[in-house]
Amino acid sequence: MEVFVVGLYFFFLVFIFGYSVCEFNLAIIYLLNKRKEDGNINPSSLELDSEIPSQSNQGYQNEGNLDLNIPKVTVQLPVYNERYVIERLIDAVSKFDYPRDRFEIQVLDDSTDETVQIIAAKVRECQSLGVDIQHVRREDRKGFKAGALAYGMNIAKGEFIAIFDADFVPREDYLKSSVLHFEDDQIGVVQSRWQHLNRDHSLLTKLQAFALDAHFTVEQTGRNIGGHFINFNGTAGIWRRSCIEDAGGWSADTLTEDLDLSYRAQIRGWKFHYIEELHSPAELPITMNALKNQQFRWAKGAAECARKNMVGVFRQKNLTIKTKFHAGFHLFNSFLFVSIVSLAILGVPVIYIVDSSPEYAFLFKFSGLFVISTLFLSFVYFIANYNQGRNKAVNVVQFLLFFPVFLSVSMGLSLYNAVGVVGGYLGFKSAFIRTPKFNAGKQSWRTNKYMVSSVNKVSILEAAIILHSAYGIYSAITCENYGLLVFYLMLAFGFGFTFIYSVLHSRYAR
Repeated sequence: MEVFVVGLYFFFLVFIFGYSVCEFNLAIIYLLNKRKEDGNINPSSLELDSEIPSQSNQGYQNEGNLDLNIPKVTVQLPVYNERYVIERLIDAVSKFDYPRDRFEIQVLDDSTDETVQIIAAKVRECQSLGVDIQHVRREDRKGFKAGALAYGMNIAKGEFIAIFDADFVPREDYLKSSVLHFEDDQIGVVQSRWQHLNRDHSLLTKLQAFALDAHFTVEQTGRNIGGHFINFNGTAGIWRRSCIEDAGGWSADTLTEDLDLSYRAQIRGWKFHYIEELHSPAELPITMNALKNQQFRWAKGAAECARKNMVGVFRQKNLTIKTKFHAGFHLFNSFLFVSIVSLAILGVPVIYIVDSSPEYAFLFKFSGLFVISTLFLSFVYFIANYNQGRNKAVNVVQFLLFFPVFLSVSMGLSLYNAVGVVGGYLGFKSAFIRTPKFNAGKQSWRTNKYMVSSVNKVSILEAAIILHSAYGIYSAITCENYGLLVFYLMLAFGFGFTFIYSVLHSRYAR
């Protein structure tokens, strides 16, 4: 039994180490190529007006004078019960600085509340101003977001499909800055970086921004420049229609239809292009329930996509070993949550096994892998934070204070996410649960009608892990294992943070 526990503990340590090596490699690629033009384009420096006339150019309002070389774009807005933010989104996309005859807007509305009437009124208003916009309704929500996107594409006129979720407020020059990158016929997707409208709203939003900035700098740019698979992020990107069709179209058999289609397209040989400098403003979830729903969907969806697509990646003979290595850790990145929970549970028995059986003392030499992994990951997040364009000295101090908090809270979310990951690997299906949007600043989250409780059966297990971590702290002190002492201190803080926020935010749930 001791051998089994020790072996299992070592397995999870090795996975975390492999993941951190992968991330560290992306950070090196990012740094070495930071000043190269590949993957880094500044939209403000492009002479866009010479390429694509604006909608104010009268010559392009006349169908007879229309330059057919300007691509037709369909802008899809998948929506489900978004009464607080939908008008803001429609206003933003209606103002795109792109010839009006060359783009249409589809509001793909699956709503079941007053959002339907809000959209209908807004669409009529925009149509009266000459905007080509449709209010598209289905009989049911079959396929959830993937089903809505597929339904809209059946009636779409564009050769390119731009997609924006309800919490986004895209820039006026978004289409101009994106379609220029489709000159290569093999490019199937152009993805922009998310920018955070409410980064400083609370500690919770600051932690999310901290994590997402690493993804949208080091990970996306590093993978793109390194020639590895990247993913369309579900929103704030443009697809070539023929790419979607060639890859088999939108599928609702995973919770992350964006990651699934991304991998199917790249397995088919399509290229993706990521533009780090093109920012698409969006709102971060501001309650623990909203964050947990989003994280659960991403974690379980990634597990489902790994189950569905990993074999297809490894069968591709034209892919390098390095690309397959990165694809493996990309698809299985949510297994990190399972590893954290497992190490938390196994750590206490391992402490006593080593204390009572000296022959296992070597194990804690390998436990140094966790320290090395933490250092590698801290480097990745430091690079992402350091390049935000703010005061560099302040960035360093903020990072040193913030990273341990971020790492602890990430651990605190691991159990909720791990439940989804295991379910994804085992093929258990669950409904697509939307992330409530709030329009923070204009509407209090306490009065949001979409608020639901984030205290559930998993919360009881989270409380149990807090107690288990407290016992781990005691065990580490009594057995003088100070490496795991730090680990259990972080676990106790992270799970305590998650549990307390879940209870506090659930007070206002409807």
